[in-house]
Amino acid sequence: MPELTRRRALGAAAALAAAAGAQTVAVARAADTGHHGGPEAFDEVYRGRRITGRAAGGGGHHHEHGAGYAVFIDGVELHVMQNADGSWISVVSHYDPVPNPHAAARAAVVELQGSPLVPLGMPMPQQ
Repeated sequence: MPELTRRRALGAAAALAAAAGAQTVAVARAADTGHHGGPEAFDEVYRGRRITGRAAGGGGHHHEHGAGYAVFIDGVELHVMQNADGSWISVVSHYDPVPNPHAAARAAVVELQGSPLVPLGMPMPQQ
């Protein structure tokens, strides 16, 4: 039987931690998905702003990065993207990953602080 060394013990502990982490991500993804393997649709007023999210039909940008999901704040599209680890980000809160698109919409509303969401590709208003 091989001798138990510090290196082997640390390697075994790292393998167990990685397996536990992968299982946690899988459980979190399963909890965040809707009936068709994607996030649940939502429609609510949050801090005075209407936020909606639903599966997006067709292809295009959403299919590539947003896993076929569209999010809107007051009718203006908020571009969202799902990360490889299952978390979601938006163009407004790009460095603050959240567990699902609903949380991404809420985080964007907080970050906007009442300012209107300007669609991507639109020039910024001059002040």
